[in-house]
Amino acid sequence: MIDLKFLKDNLPAMEKNIIDRGMRADAGEVVRLYDERNRLVQEIDALRGKRNENAAKMKGKVSPEERTALVEEGKNLKTAIAGREEKLEAAEKELAFAARKIPNMAHPSAPVGKEDKDNLEIKRVGRIPSFGFKPRDHVEIGEKLDLIDFDTATKVSGTKFYYLKNEAVFLELALTRYALDILTRHGFTPFITPDIAREEILEGIGFNPRGEESNTYALEGTGACLVGTAEITLGGYHADSILEKETLPLKMAGFSHCFRREAGAAGQFSRGLYRVHQFSKVEMFVYCAPEDSEEWHTKLLAIEEEIFSGLDIPYRVVDTCTGDLGAPAYRKFDIEAWMPGRGEAGEWGEVTSASNCTDYQARRLGVRYKEGGKPRFVHMLNGTAIALSRGIIAVLENFQEEDGSVKIPPRLAPYTGFDRIPIRP
Repeated sequence: MIDLKFLKDNLPAMEKNIIDRGMRADAGEVVRLYDERNRLVQEIDALRGKRNENAAKMKGKVSPEERTALVEEGKNLKTAIAGREEKLEAAEKELAFAARKIPNMAHPSAPVGKEDKDNLEIKRVGRIPSFGFKPRDHVEIGEKLDLIDFDTATKVSGTKFYYLKNEAVFLELALTRYALDILTRHGFTPFITPDIAREEILEGIGFNPRGEESNTYALEGTGACLVGTAEITLGGYHADSILEKETLPLKMAGFSHCFRREAGAAGQFSRGLYRVHQFSKVEMFVYCAPEDSEEWHTKLLAIEEEIFSGLDIPYRVVDTCTGDLGAPAYRKFDIEAWMPGRGEAGEWGEVTSASNCTDYQARRLGVRYKEGGKPRFVHMLNGTAIALSRGIIAVLENFQEEDGSVKIPPRLAPYTGFDRIPIRP
């Protein structure tokens, strides 16, 4: 949730920010409701002051007539306060509902645009592989090497599900451990997180748990959802908590299964493992002091680059445009790996995101720390260490051989226990 005083003091900038993000929200209405809430609070405080004065007079020496008048005044004040408190409760609910639609401010340097084609490329790393044959995509590779079974998964679970088989199982486990080893060397505490979270935690993080636009699976009658990322459960870990500043930054690495409806996701770039309803992921999450969040954003991106450069997978880094940020992110960097089997001649495909959400999520979840005896909201950041399904795509497509086999990146071979996935006899 945005700081409402900041919203009021910077209304034109916030209205432009909403337009730049391509979102629907009425910042002016939020300011009106904020003023109404504040007016009711002031009225209640004034009435309570009068009630205290009335009670003080009752304790003094007063005549019977004066006492009767004071008792009547006390009753009227009690009724007036109750009426204002009822209005205040309704006003706060209306304000909270409207304010939740307001996105975070975007970083001044974030490129303004509507969709991913408007993202700004920052740099490229690695050499795009050159093949002496037409490279296959991961779907064809997975079928030929008996690594991935989409057809049976469709029969059992529905479209956009899959079975991993044979060496692909060990490849996913190897990528998981490879990423976790890097994160623990950077001081992250490893977690295996729940796959279910309460709806209020999803809302606090900035996900919409219900409705046509929701990308989550709601569990009917439970008030909970399957999580789409460990960002939700790691961000909810310290909900309604006051942390000691000395403990910051808190660095968490969460492995989880991720469930996404991916409604409307279609086209050749959604083929195979790229957009699926279930996958596994290792996620980074940081709680830090506000003055440190931009530095930590840079560090998260550097760790993501370390993971993919260590695998010898070519990638580029993009600064995400305003229309592709989502509501919580102040700024987001994506890593896009080269996927040789994508499209006619290969294409970049997103494999990680690193987001600085400033205090937007912390305000909604009530995560603070003490400084100088006063509570302040922490800043919260998240970054994909590795989304296993997309990591598998990048490995299979970049390290395929002409005979149909696939080499394993040298850094990954000690984790898989083999250095090549051979063709099947």
